[in-house]
Amino acid sequence: MTARAKSMRERMLAGELYIADDPELARDSVRAQRLTHQINTMDPADHERRRALLTELLGAFGAGSEIRPPLQCDYGYQTFIGARSFANWGLISLDVATVTIGDDVQIGPNVQLLTATHPIEPGPRRDKWEAAQPIVIGDNVWLGGGVIVCPGVTIGENTVVGAGSVVVRDLPADVVAVGSPARVVREL
Repeated sequence: MTARAKSMRERMLAGELYIADDPELARDSVRAQRLTHQINTMDPADHERRRALLTELLGAFGAGSEIRPPLQCDYGYQTFIGARSFANWGLISLDVATVTIGDDVQIGPNVQLLTATHPIEPGPRRDKWEAAQPIVIGDNVWLGGGVIVCPGVTIGENTVVGAGSVVVRDLPADVVAVGSPARVVREL
């Protein structure tokens, strides 16, 4: 008995190298683009419809959470948002791997959550191979405006990341971190 070859979507979801131009992944991406376009262009007062579209788009969208458009994501179904969290205008969730946002998280404008990685070797990169590493944002975290969170990063609960910081490695719980790369400057 021979094992069936994994699809590109299965490879992506398993954290393995995959090719994003795969037709199945392209369909998933178009779905996310259609839904985000609807979200980003709808009447801002239509909260119920926006919530319904976000629930359809995302892997999870917790009770009492809000995302102000515009929102961009690769697939949507890889982004999981807990309860009572808030994302201001311009959130980018490149959710090739999972992006998990806890409860009571505050996300400033123009924050980027970037899970995608690319091979360092030129051959595989030229051949369009990609991979990703998950991002985890703990409960009650505050990400200031313009924060960039890089692939594979976990930010512990109650942590504050200052505006414009670039988070390239894990941050513990209960700290304030700032800078590029972000470093802990104080404990809470």
